[in-house]
Amino acid sequence: MHFSWCTVNVNNLEESLKFYQDIAGLPLVRRFFAGPDQEIAFLGSDDTKLELICRKDTKAVEFGKDISIGFMTESLEDFMKKLKEKNIPIAAGPISPEPSTRFLFVKDPNGLTVQFSEHITP
Repeated sequence: MHFSWCTVNVNNLEESLKFYQDIAGLPLVRRFFAGPDQEIAFLGSDDTKLELICRKDTKAVEFGKDISIGFMTESLEDFMKKLKEKNIPIAAGPISPEPSTRFLFVKDPNGLTVQFSEHITP
């Protein structure tokens, strides 16, 4: 058994696709309507995907304060420059809990906490 996907309900599919494609670098795998009032998009590569679901009747999605999803980046410094260029504020960090790891947090367009981490090899 392996982890296959994570579902995130979103307020605006276009904004969320832009964030996860432009900021997290996830390619769009497929996008489709699942009935007249719901659209679904899968992003990612390999075996693990991010599923975004947008329902027309959803006023606002809510996430618990203790939930986040995470992505790896090769250079946290370069990534922070990208965030600045895109006017995306850093919610917390950078944090380095031990010498080989640094990470920061941002919020996606729906308020979900997203962690971007860099592992430094000596």
